[in-house]
Amino acid sequence: MLACLTEDRRLRVPGDAVRQGEHPVDTVVRAFAQATGLTVEVTRLRDADTEVVCTPAEQTHQDRLLFDVRIVGGELPGHVAWVPAVDAGGVPLLEIANDRRRHREVQRFGAYGLVTDPQGRVLLTRIASGYPGAGEWHLPGGGTDFGESPTEGLLRELAEEAGQQGRVSELLGLSSGHSPAAVGPEGYPIDWHVVRVHYRVVVDEPVEPLVTEGAGGSTAAAAWFDPADLGQLRLTRAARTVIDGHLAR
Repeated sequence: MLACLTEDRRLRVPGDAVRQGEHPVDTVVRAFAQATGLTVEVTRLRDADTEVVCTPAEQTHQDRLLFDVRIVGGELPGHVAWVPAVDAGGVPLLEIANDRRRHREVQRFGAYGLVTDPQGRVLLTRIASGYPGAGEWHLPGGGTDFGESPTEGLLRELAEEAGQQGRVSELLGLSSGHSPAAVGPEGYPIDWHVVRVHYRVVVDEPVEPLVTEGAGGSTAAAAWFDPADLGQLRLTRAARTVIDGHLAR
């Protein structure tokens, strides 16, 4: 693993905050170039985790994506070193300052699931009126609460949006969506950027779907579907991509 020697003479894993509208993969490439001068290619998403960072002034929730990369250009500078794999877990990430966004510029991190049951059915949720993608069927999931890991947030959302108890079985990947003039629930345009981590989720004992998140939530309905019927639905782009790429595996 590569690590950078910072000004305080400590090793750190290169990285940066995702800019508004930026795909996390592009963030990794940019951050590596800035910190090391190297050109890298992202090969896979390794993990997603959460940390609550405490300072004397405040506590902040940070969602972090960890990637495997391959060096495709540049020479190793003096402040960058290889760390043996057995020691990699002890090297922290670069510290990232709290990102205070401009008015009406919204960036959201969420976890979503390709949810199936023992019969092979797929669980989907329909986006409520007033939210980006209203009326389309989407993967269950949503934004994480403060201090909540992506998998914890996904299973909570699965219970709130559809009344199901599931178990996460696999990390599938991620997607990024940017709508500079989306209309939010308040009725005015917002610069909306969402980063989603996708997991495979199994519901061993499915029940009739029931939305319990309350009035004003982003979910209008939830339902189980046979795979043969999915082609007739209005799916979000992210749902279609995940289903086409992973359902038959």
